[in-house]
Amino acid sequence: MTPELKPNENANPIKVQAVDFSFSYGSNVALKSINLDIERNSLLTIMGPTASGKTTFLRALNRLNDRVGGTSHKGRLLLDGIDVYSPKVDVAELRRKVGMVFALPQSLPMSIYDNVAYGPRKKGPISKVQLDEIVEKALKAASLFDEVKDRFASNAQKLSGGQQQRLSLARVLAVKPEVILLDEPTSGLDPLSTLRIEELLQTLRRDYTVVLVTHNPAQASRVQGQIAFLYMGELVEVGPAGEMFMRPKDKRTEDYITGKYG
Repeated sequence: MTPELKPNENANPIKVQAVDFSFSYGSNVALKSINLDIERNSLLTIMGPTASGKTTFLRALNRLNDRVGGTSHKGRLLLDGIDVYSPKVDVAELRRKVGMVFALPQSLPMSIYDNVAYGPRKKGPISKVQLDEIVEKALKAASLFDEVKDRFASNAQKLSGGQQQRLSLARVLAVKPEVILLDEPTSGLDPLSTLRIEELLQTLRRDYTVVLVTHNPAQASRVQGQIAFLYMGELVEVGPAGEMFMRPKDKRTEDYITGKYG
């Protein structure tokens, strides 16, 4: 029987948990015995320099790394207490519950409306009234509705970069995930679009568990929440943003946030 990847209302507040979790690409160990708890309806920022394992951790959470040959893992990576790498887990259902927004906007070559409606339609028959409601709600949650409500039929790829990134987020929200992963979502955006995305994170955490990856310490500081610092595949430390930036416990963290490397 396939384990049900759904939250238990009486369970502890931990939504995602890594227990001695390691991940390798062939002989290259990208993550080394990671132990990390992520609470429900929280915002966790994972920061660290390039090749520190940040994206690998995100892709492990919804098993996108399955598409890469020669990979292996050790330990456990749990969603609501169930190991996502259990052979009984439905990977398609896992990826619905754990949605991901990538560094580059992933708009599909179709209308704005059809981009957001794509996921709900794939799940099965749905009425036009229900679909309209889902699309509107997702676009509003992504702070995009007011900008596109009069041009739903327009090609989504004609939107600005910042708008396409929020559209990518709306497409994830339309399938009603429980965890939202964002992998450097503002890396190619202008400062104003970056600010819009960062502000959205504070709203999204009320209804979702949000995990943001960034190589920018300043961004990690701005969005607040909890911060995990990864370096060369090792989880160096975890703590509240204010505490980590004011009183880092590890010299490597201090060197990174003060720009000595990264």
